[in-house]
Amino acid sequence: MSSKSNLAAMSIIGVLFFIFGFVTWLNGSLIPFLKDICELNEFEALFVTFAFYIAYTVMALPMSFILQRVGYKNGMAVGLTIMAVGSLIFIPAAISANFIVFLIALFLLGTGLTILQTASNPFVIYIGPTESAAMRISIMGVINKSAGVLAPLLFTAYVLSGVGSLDSLSSIDKGAVASKLIIPYIIMALALSGLAILVKFSSLPELDFEKDKLLGEKSIFEFPRAVLGALALFFYVGIEVVAGDTIGLYGQYLGMDNYTVLTSYTMSFMVLGYLVGIFCIPKFISQEKALISSAVLGSLFLVGVVTSSADSYIISKTLWGWSGIGAIPNTVAFVAFLGFANALIWPTIWPLALEGLGKYTAQGSALLIMAIAGGAIIPLLVGKIASASGDMQSTYLVGLVCYAFIFFYATKWHKITKWKSLW
Repeated sequence: MSSKSNLAAMSIIGVLFFIFGFVTWLNGSLIPFLKDICELNEFEALFVTFAFYIAYTVMALPMSFILQRVGYKNGMAVGLTIMAVGSLIFIPAAISANFIVFLIALFLLGTGLTILQTASNPFVIYIGPTESAAMRISIMGVINKSAGVLAPLLFTAYVLSGVGSLDSLSSIDKGAVASKLIIPYIIMALALSGLAILVKFSSLPELDFEKDKLLGEKSIFEFPRAVLGALALFFYVGIEVVAGDTIGLYGQYLGMDNYTVLTSYTMSFMVLGYLVGIFCIPKFISQEKALISSAVLGSLFLVGVVTSSADSYIISKTLWGWSGIGAIPNTVAFVAFLGFANALIWPTIWPLALEGLGKYTAQGSALLIMAIAGGAIIPLLVGKIASASGDMQSTYLVGLVCYAFIFFYATKWHKITKWKSLW
């Protein structure tokens, strides 16, 4: 593609990544919100992430077949349409304040995002040199996580304005607050429908891998770097969602005010991490070394989470005060810092895992998207342990397993071309 076509493609994909971020990281505010509105415990509330992210596993392969049949461009339009339908389901969910209906709506949103993610990530990788793919994905990450910063702030400002403490409201009042979700999700449905039309009739080019006949007929599972990359992404998305979506629950657990905005802090640090990737990859640091550094840094921050006091403060109230939440305890701050460590993991795993797949790129991309199920399973595990033990702080140690797998993928496993070379 020409540089002009590349710029046009990046612009359209950039808009889609903003939508990914806004819809995805709104969950961080929905979890503590629905916990009070629907009277749930921590484990039950984290079914929000389960319903949303499990769609990636259930629907990834069907969506890859749709992409192969209708093309990447038309597939994105289909995904946006499915998301619009999911947004509309929030209307009966809000009216009834029924948690099951909310979960159905979230599953449909996740289904639409599945096909969008499966199609858009290969676009970003293959519209330029592979060695700088992590830099381009980092640009998309800035857009994505900027939306993640914005979504919780808008949610808190609109839905919770003047409400006070949700757990002190009567059932009738909680129903009235839940109904405030209707207008935002109608607006979201209209925006997604408009984007579907825009993508359908845009000049976005198609990706064509069919000319690559050198690989013969294989199964995607014969490519170790893709399979192991998917497992690394499973653990990454799990710890990413833990950092972004449980921080509100953690703040609520510690008795903090305005805990629904805490996801914005994690997203802010992710944006900072992506900026580092944009300026440093591949000029100053390779994709492999960036991935190793992320795993080590994330592990150190997790140690900070579990060893820090809820009564001490690493950053003053004046620096945190822009959100109106006041000072943040050290232990919560370290959860937010995980955003910085996590930022470059997704951008570096994708090009490493898809390298050399050729005509199997759609299947490889679908396999990586299926790995987003880590965002369904690992936070749910964290919620279960936290509910059973009553100690949410130490539960974050689960994340060390995630970073260990990522570390091994970064140091050795991404280089493997045959399974017999694994050990």
